[in-house]
Amino acid sequence: MRSLSAVRIGAQVRALRMAAEMSGGVLAKASGISASMLSRIERGLVSPSVETLERLANGLGVPASRFFSDQARRTDFCHVRAGQGVVVDRVGAVSDYRYELLGHLLSGNLFVEPYLVTLLPGADPYVTFQHPGLKFLYFLSGEVSYRYGGRTAEVRAGDSLLFDATALHGIEAIRTQPVSYLSVVFTLRE
Repeated sequence: MRSLSAVRIGAQVRALRMAAEMSGGVLAKASGISASMLSRIERGLVSPSVETLERLANGLGVPASRFFSDQARRTDFCHVRAGQGVVVDRVGAVSDYRYELLGHLLSGNLFVEPYLVTLLPGADPYVTFQHPGLKFLYFLSGEVSYRYGGRTAEVRAGDSLLFDATALHGIEAIRTQPVSYLSVVFTLRE
C-alpha cells in the first residue's frame, strides 16, 4: 500500500525533474541511484530515505526541502535554541565541512535556509559549490580566500559576502583556523 507522503514526495521529485527538463536516466545517474529506484520513488511505491532525497536534490540542484513544498505552509517565524540546530550531511559537500541547519522559513514563494558551517580539522579548500538561489555568508572566525566565479575575496571574521549561487564558488585557501561562518541560502519555490 502506498503512503500518502510517498506519493506526494514522488510527485514533487517528478515535477522538479520535468521542470529541469531531465530524463529519469540522467537524474538517476546524477544522483547516484538506479533508474528503477527513481521510477519507484516518482510513482510513490517507496518512501525514499533522507540520504536518497539529498542525492536527488543534489542531482536536481535544489534544496531537499523542495520535495516537501506542496505540503509546506507559510511560516514566518522559526526559533532554534542554541546548540539545537540539526547537523545535516549535504550531498555534494565536502565531508570536512560541518553543516548545522539553524532553521528554515517559507514565506510566499521564498525558501530561506540558514546554516552554521564549520570547517573541521584537516578540511581542504573546495571551490566547486554551485546551486540555485542567492547566498549570504557572514564569517565568524578564521581567514580564507573565497572564490566566486573568476573573482577572489580575502575574508576574515566580521566580513560578509552576498552572491548569486549559480556561479561556482567556495573556499579557495584557508589562511587561519578555526573557520566558521553563517551561510544563508535563499531559493524560490515554483
